[in-house]
Amino acid sequence: MPVLTARGVVKSVGAGRARRLILDGATLHVERGELVAVLGRSGSGKSTLLHLLGALDRADGGEIVVAGRELTRLSGGALARTRLRHIGFVFQSFQLVEELSGAENVLLPTRLPGAPRGGARRARALIDELGLADVADHLPFELSGGEQQRFAIARALVNDPELVLADEPTGNLDLENGAAVLGLLRALTDRAVVIVTHDPEAAAIADRVLHLREGRLSGRVDPRLRAVGRRELRAQ
Repeated sequence: MPVLTARGVVKSVGAGRARRLILDGATLHVERGELVAVLGRSGSGKSTLLHLLGALDRADGGEIVVAGRELTRLSGGALARTRLRHIGFVFQSFQLVEELSGAENVLLPTRLPGAPRGGARRARALIDELGLADVADHLPFELSGGEQQRFAIARALVNDPELVLADEPTGNLDLENGAAVLGLLRALTDRAVVIVTHDPEAAAIADRVLHLREGRLSGRVDPRLRAVGRRELRAQ
């Protein structure tokens, strides 16, 4: 069974004559161990799609199932628990709490009601694994962009979710830090990962590249893109 299944997802904004259709029947399936990139121009609805898949917003129509739970049928409380335990979200702008250290930001989801046990242990392991131990006590403004994004990835992973969603994960990073972050996402072989991006080079790390056009997803694996992505990762 796929970790993520979305069928016929519809989403619009506005009302009446100002109503605009953003997603018009978007469909995708993502298996455990698979990384899928959604490629589209700015304003195509990529972030809207990711917010729906991550239970940060509700679709107007269609079906979204994450880890066997149909998001479109869940109540507010059940939706929040699913988001907490089964979905990790990586934002383009990092979204770290400025008053908390890097380590405290990672720990934050583990302290929410309903979080799985063992959060402190997982947080320490992730901080070590991502090479952040030396700056774990620093506040976000004391960290580089790459360090902030790595802390954001650690926070997304700390509750051991089956699905990781990344919204333009390299958008605020330089080339070197962007490549490092893409390498980290590529290494998440035991989870389903979806990234949305406007950058074909970022999409090149994916097993499958889908294109979002006119509210619908289309596309198949491009062997040339996959080969480029593997070569770049091996060269790091």
